[in-house]
Amino acid sequence: MEPAVFLDRDGVIIVDKDFYFDIHTSEFFPDTILALLSVDSRFRKVVISNQSGVARGLFTADDVDEFNEQLSRKLSAEGVHIDAWYFCPHGPDDGCVCRKPKPGMLVQAARELSLDLKNSWIIGDKTSDIMAGRAAGARTILVTTGYAGREPGSSTVNPDHSVDNLLQAVDLINRSVG
Repeated sequence: MEPAVFLDRDGVIIVDKDFYFDIHTSEFFPDTILALLSVDSRFRKVVISNQSGVARGLFTADDVDEFNEQLSRKLSAEGVHIDAWYFCPHGPDDGCVCRKPKPGMLVQAARELSLDLKNSWIIGDKTSDIMAGRAAGARTILVTTGYAGREPGSSTVNPDHSVDNLLQAVDLINRSVG
């Protein structure tokens, strides 16, 4: 079993623009590529993202898949490989097991990719990311890009660490493994 770095997409890898779906206007944060290239090779990189715009009728699950594929191609062009992409298409009131703050996507990824959740990390900009990581037994890092844990309706949660951006999060993870 291998450890993973679980990454939220919007607000961590790319700028969160609230339910937009145009790959041409998506923006990486300034250090996204360097950060993702810097992840220690012992870790798998897995993106997990709530996409309630599907449940709201703003776009389809196929649109999310296509966006993620295009984003993956943009990252690949920079030398970044993402091992897997997971998303929850449900709305906040749908009661599913995959929508963060529930750990369903992390548990599914762990089962499908043979991941060691106890030695894994989750990097997110919302309290739901931190809560999902905690529920799965992973260590948690809140980045202050995106919502910085202050999204509407958020709960008070204490991540294991809080840093300014993805690069600082990756540096922290890499230092933890020596």
